Amino acid sequence: MVMVFVGVADDARAQDRPRSLFEFLFRGGRESARQPERRVPEVKKRTTTRRATPRSSTALRSAPVEPAPAAVEKAETARVVLVVGDFIAGGLAEGLETVYAENPSVRIVERSNGSSGFVRDDFYDWPASIGSILEEEAPAVAVVLIGSNDRQPMVVEGKRESVRSEKWNEEYATRIEAFIKEFADRRIPVVWLGLPAFRFSSMSSDMLAFNDIQRNAVEAVGGTFVDIWDGFVDENGAFAASGPDINGQPVRLRASDGINFTKAGRRKIAFYAEKPLARILGDGQPIVLPDLIIPELIGPPTAGQPAIDRTPPISLSDPALDGSEELLGFGFEPRDDDAQTLSEKLAIDGIAPPAAPGRADDFGIYTRPVAAPTKIEPAPASGERTSGISE
Repeated sequence: MVMVFVGVADDARAQDRPRSLFEFLFRGGRESARQPERRVPEVKKRTTTRRATPRSSTALRSAPVEPAPAAVEKAETARVVLVVGDFIAGGLAEGLETVYAENPSVRIVERSNGSSGFVRDDFYDWPASIGSILEEEAPAVAVVLIGSNDRQPMVVEGKRESVRSEKWNEEYATRIEAFIKEFADRRIPVVWLGLPAFRFSSMSSDMLAFNDIQRNAVEAVGGTFVDIWDGFVDENGAFAASGPDINGQPVRLRASDGINFTKAGRRKIAFYAEKPLARILGDGQPIVLPDLIIPELIGPPTAGQPAIDRTPPISLSDPALDGSEELLGFGFEPRDDDAQTLSEKLAIDGIAPPAAPGRADDFGIYTRPVAAPTKIEPAPASGERTSGISE
C-alpha cells in the first residue's frame, strides 16, 4: 500500500515538474501511445433574447409611419362629400376623413351599409333609398364604392338567375342605372370607384366583370369612374396583400382574410379619390387675400411715391394701338425690278456666288500674273573698277 502511494505521488510529481530534453525526445512516444483522457466540455448556460419583430429595412408595416393629422372644426358652410356603398366604402370614408382632416371647408359624411349591394334588394334597396339620402344630406359631390357583396344569384321576374348570366347582367346594369339616375336628376357630381382584386381568383374575375358594367353606366350619365385595380395587385396582375402605400413605402394593405383592408389600404383607396374630388371641389380652401397695398399699374404716382417708368401692356390683336387689324409688316411691298441678291440667287435659282481668285473652291481658269523683267546691267570692261553698288 505504501509503495503504491509513493508511486502515485511520484507520478503526480513527475506530471507536475517540467520534462527534460531527454524525456521530451525519448518518452514522447510512450506518452503519445497512451489513450488521452476525455474531457467533458463544460456546458455554459446562455440566455438569448428573441426579438419580436425583425429589424429590417424591408419589413412590412401595417400602418403608415406619419401620424394622422389633427382634425379641425368644420365650418358651418362646409361642403359635404357623401360616401355611399358597402363595407369597402366604410373604409374609403375613413381614408377621406384623414385627407380632409385639416380642411375646415370640406366635411365627410358616410352613409354606407356593409352587407348591401345591388343584388339583394330585399335586404337593402339602394335605388329606392338613395333619393331620400341625397335630399337629407344635400352633398356637393358623392363618392360611391359598391359591389363586393353581389356575387350571388339574383331574382329576375320571379326566377333565380346565376351570377353573370345574360339576364343577370341586364338586370344588374338596370339597377345601377336607376341608382345613378338619382344623382344625375339632382345634378350631383359622382366619383365612382371600381372594385379591387381579392385573394380568391374566382371572386376577382367577377369583380372585373362588375367593373365593366359599372363603368358603362357611370360614364353614360357623365360621371367619373376611377379604376383602383392596379393599386392592389402585383406586377403580374394577381392579388397582392402587400404593396406600396401612398408614399411608395412597402406596407401591408390587406387583412389576413384577403378581403378586408388595413388602415394603410383604406388610406390608399382614398388616395384614388383625391384627384377627382380636388377637380370638382377645387382645393376646398376659401380664398383669403392678405391686406396688401397694391399700387396702380398705370397712372401718375401718388404723393410721396417715387416715379416708376412703366411699360403699358401690348395687345396681341392691335400691337400698334392704332385700331388696325393688320399685323406688323403687312404693308411691305416687294420690289418691282428683277434684281436679286446673292442669297436670293443661291436660295431660289441655286446659283452660287463667284469664288474669290485663289480660293479652294475657285475651279475656273486662272492665270498667274507675270513678274516684271529685271534690268540686267552690262558687264564692265576689263581694267574698270566697280564699287559693287549700282548707281
